[in-house]
Amino acid sequence: MGKDRKHQRARLDHVAKLAGVGVATVDRVLNERGNVSVKTAHRVLEAARALQINRILPSAHQKIVRIELLLARPEIPLIARMSEEFRKIPATMDRPVVVQQTILADERPDTMAQALRRTQCDAVIVYTQEHDAIHRAIGAIAAKGIPTVTIISDLPRSLRLAYAGIDHHKAGRTAGYFIESMVRKEGAVLVLCNHLGFQAHAARLRGFKEFLDGSARGLHISEILEGHDDHVLSELLLRPALARRPDTVAIYNVGGGNRGVAAAIKNLTRNDRPLFIGHELTDVTRELLNSRLMALAIDQNPEKQARLALEMALDRVGFVGVPGTSPVHQPSLPFTIYSPENILE
Repeated sequence: MGKDRKHQRARLDHVAKLAGVGVATVDRVLNERGNVSVKTAHRVLEAARALQINRILPSAHQKIVRIELLLARPEIPLIARMSEEFRKIPATMDRPVVVQQTILADERPDTMAQALRRTQCDAVIVYTQEHDAIHRAIGAIAAKGIPTVTIISDLPRSLRLAYAGIDHHKAGRTAGYFIESMVRKEGAVLVLCNHLGFQAHAARLRGFKEFLDGSARGLHISEILEGHDDHVLSELLLRPALARRPDTVAIYNVGGGNRGVAAAIKNLTRNDRPLFIGHELTDVTRELLNSRLMALAIDQNPEKQARLALEMALDRVGFVGVPGTSPVHQPSLPFTIYSPENILE
């Protein structure tokens, strides 16, 4: 063995010792032969840089990174938009990333918790509700080194890595501001939501209520109805509520089921229909905005959420740079307000 080869071997021994791995692992990483975990590869690269190995080092480990996206109820327009975006983004990235979409049969906490515990991917992106079973499942996979990023609705009391989404409290206050500004008289406001187990809906309602409580207009929430993002159930709940409260001047739909809200409003025989503000720009809300049944839709930009969530997950599993040691903190994404005058054709 020549002097140069002996020297190279010695340097690989030093890298292996510093990284806490075998020489064969160092050789696979430096020569990009694969079959090494992302975290181990980055440990080796950092050790090589620290020892100033005299060779060009790989800029990043090129193992395929697998991200699991957990969603339920794909019939909801927002979920359909989010799912489609996660299908498109990997093709635009110059990185070997696979997004495995798992569509669950229902959104019950135990269903989601089981899916989280079953994951075999490098990271998880999830939309789900607050529940102890889900928190425990996220903690269990975090202990195995699998980070979780939340989208649409956060789980701040869990061990999730980060949240990619809007500030729902501000979105609720924004809805309150526009209702106060746009209604012409005092009266009751009906609120519709999926159910308040979802942090996003609870935060929107809290912000909305705070704004109305501080208003001098005499507006007040008369009822909070849980329509479970189902347009049939939402209509069935809203019709008698509107009959009970003929003084209703506005409806704020915190979640989905917007077609049911429109049907309930159309059923009214009175001339002064209540102002209707809701969320998300979808085919349904676009139609309702165009027909002037809906005044505003506060959209949470699912396309931007999807890309940010992927970037957060990839950064943590060490795909770019060195894996972080503390949770990722990002500013909230902006939301967009659509009216009949600025929706795209």
